[in-house]
Formats: sequence, C-alpha cells, structure tokens
Amino acid sequence: MSYSVCRVDWQQAEPLLKDVREKVFVCEWRIPKRIEFDRHDKSSYHILVCDDKSQEPIATGRIKPSGEISRIAVLINYRHLDIDTVVIQGLLQVAQELELKEIFINAPLHDVTRFQQRYFTPQGGVYMEAGIPFQKMACKVKNLSAKAHFLSH
Repeated sequence: MSYSVCRVDWQQAEPLLKDVREKVFVCEWRIPKRIEFDRHDKSSYHILVCDDKSQEPIATGRIKPSGEISRIAVLINYRHLDIDTVVIQGLLQVAQELELKEIFINAPLHDVTRFQQRYFTPQGGVYMEAGIPFQKMACKVKNLSAKAHFLSH
C-alpha cells in the first residue's frame, strides 16, 4: 500500500481532518464532539495521511506550538500498517522546524510502553479525560532527531 503524508493547515483541510478524527474519536472512542474539536485546532500544525489509491484521508495528528502532540487518529482498517509512526515522524519534523526543545503527548494508558520505547518518559501521574486514563509523556527533540530512523516506516 502506498500513501502520501503532508503538512496541512486547519483552514484548508478541516473537512478531511475532521472526517478521520470523527470516525476514530467520536464514533469509536465515544468522545463528545465538543471535546474532540477544540480551539487549538486553528493554531496547531497538522499532518494528514491519504491512501494514494483511493485518495481518501486515513490518518492525522497535530502538534501545538507548545510542543504538545495530540489527536493522532488512524482509521481502523489501516492500524495494522503502523501509520501512527508516520504521523509522529511528520510531527517531529514540525517540532524540529519550530526549533522546539521538548515535545510531549498525553498518551492513553495502553500506549505508555510504546512511547517509552520511543524515548518518551512519564511525567506526573495518570489522569482521566473523557472517561479514558492518560499519562503525560515527554521527550527532548534532540533525543528523537538523533534516532529519527526509529520512527520511520
């Protein structure tokens, strides 16, 4: 399978980004739309992955100017391809362009080990949001950039 990865602006790609996030977070995870789509979308940097054959959006993620990675969503039929690592790599490139020193993610508890394997370390305690347990995890951008091959597909 081939796919295209690009950085997009919320204002131009909003329907495509919303389509993926709504299917994953609103329909699957049952997160209310009012929580899923927030004021940070307009000021964040977004990555969009599209299937080259169908031209349909299959994954997305965002990074805020503060370095927070969030809203990584991959459609269910594509999760076996580790497309999330492609999204994370795109967001890491944005972090490098912004010359951020550190990035962080609020990872669902079941993904903590996966992020630890990617040089993220837990910060603080576990907390609940929208009925889901999360753990904040942080990583120095220089730690990731030296090991960027680790995030590639």
